[in-house]
Amino acid sequence: MTLVASPTGDNITDFSPTTPHPHSITTELVSKPTGEPADRAVITDPHPVSDLCVAFVGVTQVTLTWRNGNDTATCRMLLELTGSPKEMTQDLAVNISDLKPGIQYKVTLYFPESNEAQRDLLVTESSLGTNTADSYPQPPRSPSAPVINDHPESSNSSSDGRVTRDTEVLLLGLKSDTQYNATVYCRAEGGTEGQPQTIKFKTNSSQVFDIQVVNISATNMTLTWKINDNESSSVYMYEIQVATETSVLNVTVNETRALISQLSPSTLYNITVRPFLGNCSKGMPGFLQVYTPPGPVSDFQVTSISMWEIGLAWSSNDSDSFEIHTIWVPAGIHSVETTTNQSIVIGGLYPGTEYCFEIFPQGPNGTKGDSQTICSRTAPGAVFDIRVIHVNTTEMQLEWRNTDNASKYTYHLVIQSENGSCERNSSYRAVTLRDLIPGTLYNITISPEVNHVRGISSFTEQYTRPSTVSDIEISTNTTAATLKWQNSDEASPRYTYRLLIGKDGNSSHTAVTVTGVTSATVTGLIPGSSYTVEIFTQVGDVTESLAPGSQSFCTDPAPVASFHCEVVPKEPTLVLKWACPPGTNAGFRLEISCEAWQNLTYRKSCSSENNTEYRTEVTYLNFSTSYNISITALSCNKTAPPSQSTCLTGITDPPSPDGSPNITSVSHNSVKVKFSGFEASHGPIKAYALVLTTGEAVHPSTDALRYTYEDFKKGDSDAYVTYLITTEGKRRSQGLSEVLKYEVDVGNESTTHGYYNGKLEPLGSYRACVAGFTNIIFRSSNDGLIDGAKSYVSFGRCSDAVFLPQDPGVICGAVFGCIFGALVIVAVGGFIFWRKKRKDAKNNELSFSQIK
Repeated sequence: MTLVASPTGDNITDFSPTTPHPHSITTELVSKPTGEPADRAVITDPHPVSDLCVAFVGVTQVTLTWRNGNDTATCRMLLELTGSPKEMTQDLAVNISDLKPGIQYKVTLYFPESNEAQRDLLVTESSLGTNTADSYPQPPRSPSAPVINDHPESSNSSSDGRVTRDTEVLLLGLKSDTQYNATVYCRAEGGTEGQPQTIKFKTNSSQVFDIQVVNISATNMTLTWKINDNESSSVYMYEIQVATETSVLNVTVNETRALISQLSPSTLYNITVRPFLGNCSKGMPGFLQVYTPPGPVSDFQVTSISMWEIGLAWSSNDSDSFEIHTIWVPAGIHSVETTTNQSIVIGGLYPGTEYCFEIFPQGPNGTKGDSQTICSRTAPGAVFDIRVIHVNTTEMQLEWRNTDNASKYTYHLVIQSENGSCERNSSYRAVTLRDLIPGTLYNITISPEVNHVRGISSFTEQYTRPSTVSDIEISTNTTAATLKWQNSDEASPRYTYRLLIGKDGNSSHTAVTVTGVTSATVTGLIPGSSYTVEIFTQVGDVTESLAPGSQSFCTDPAPVASFHCEVVPKEPTLVLKWACPPGTNAGFRLEISCEAWQNLTYRKSCSSENNTEYRTEVTYLNFSTSYNISITALSCNKTAPPSQSTCLTGITDPPSPDGSPNITSVSHNSVKVKFSGFEASHGPIKAYALVLTTGEAVHPSTDALRYTYEDFKKGDSDAYVTYLITTEGKRRSQGLSEVLKYEVDVGNESTTHGYYNGKLEPLGSYRACVAGFTNIIFRSSNDGLIDGAKSYVSFGRCSDAVFLPQDPGVICGAVFGCIFGALVIVAVGGFIFWRKKRKDAKNNELSFSQIK
């Protein structure tokens, strides 16, 4: 400040109290330069400090600030301990001087121990530049460490809330929880002190807060905490009390960390941590309630395993609740379940997958004990009972079962054959394989799969069915059939063919098996029988074609071995008999021919069972005719080789001739009878019987054949057989026409086959009849006469009657008549004999006795 003084005196005003105001008085002359000024100091009382306040209160430190006037050179602070702790016996005071404006100070106080002699406080000071305001630590401003602002209400603050100060003093080393008075004196340059300003404050108590359990087990826990006096935390001792309802444990440490051991599981502990400074002042304790977790479970084991579940069990005396973490090992995914039991079944798992189970015993208030871990694998899904539901040549339908019926499976199929392999998947327990090769062995392996984890596979082997045979060709004989067929499959050289030959109408079958060839001969068949052959194509042991190749055929009928003919008496019929040929036949074709005449007929079938003989009649034939007969067995439109023979039809009564015999008288006791032979259409004429009768009948009956000359003479009959001619000994008249073939001298006393040709009675009337025989039967008696009933005979009409003359002997005399008759007879006999000799070639059966 520059002041200008008047010459009359030095009255200087507007000075600030206690502020030295140097001034100089300069005498100023107009005509000459100004002279040198003369200096003089004037001392006044300085202004007292303003805005004295407590900027911060801690446990052992306080920050005071105030404003200084412009006339303040230094300040002095008197710090008085007015509310000392109980262990202090008297109040203490300390002076802190030479505090210059605009400077931050840190003052450390050292208080004597309570048992030491009272001595002055030691004070150390240090000044800080204005740029070092943050060089000392700030106390925490947490709710657990409250700041006590003990400063006058009149403290001024700037508009931005920041305290405006010129001087700041940080007091360190104060007593905690202690009342202090701080009095600030300002001093001028000359040492003059102004009016003091006083402020009261109390330091905070040391307080533990933020107690935490950083590690805990069933029997141990590690505690950490904080104290609101960070500057002096390293000099604290801490008394820790761990208490339950029944016990107390005390521990002392010199750091903000402690390990508490020998605890009980699942127990509530009340923890008190109290700080102690080195001067034995106690701070405010921190409190914490904590439960120790339960101990780990024991005997943790897997009790059951299935594909989707795993059963667990354990033992525990410390916990009533358990938390189980299920970890799916391949993916690292886990789930959590809680139970109050000491066993559990974990479901929703995947088959064949490894899982780890970590169990945490849970205690009160959400505590968890140490875990135990066990790992296990679920049972894999397993395919079994693979069944081939249907198979044909190119498709195969499979079904199978799984030990698990869940629908989450994907089934992986590997299909292998000699032609290669392929793979496919199915979401179902069934699949149809297509585009397969006929007759090929396929090995199918099926694996269940869930979440890319495969279970236990199973496999089956199955052939596709071979193709049905085609182009069946059959050639047969009577008892065998040769079959040939085709099969176009590539695998056909390995095929086995099973032939079932069944006779129509019979349930039994004949089986023939061949391998590697496409032909077979079946023997032992029944001739003429219809058969159906079924050819099953087989590959492997049991796989056959879905349908057999089938064809019907018929064996050749067996021929008729031979047959014989039988005639029917007096019928133009042949009875044919033959043994029924073996096997079966549909009938017989019967062919009969005679010269240009032919006849074809069919006969019914017959069976060879019980050696049955077949019999048939062929009617409307000609008598005594030779026929060519062919018998052919028929069956299935086939013919057997024919059996052939020639048969002669039978005979019957010959037809009666239209004419009658010619009878002439030869003598008075003989006649000559001429007649023509009968037609042989009913059979060859075996004999002729000449019947003489005196009756009037036109046709004699067969009864006349049993009468002889003797019977006639006796009068037993008016007709008798006088002469019998067999065709082998027939006599033909020489020179006669063919109409009159036979002539007989009746009365010549000859005998033929028991019939006596006796002399006739003179003057008798006689008629001649001829009986023709195709079959002549003689009676079995000794007389040897004809059995007319059994013989095949017919009679021609009787001739006209002839009357014999009188006996010549009566006229000429008995002697002459006799001689002459004898000569005549001899002459005639000789002539007849001569004639007979000439015709001996034709009729040589007339004996000499007959001629005689």
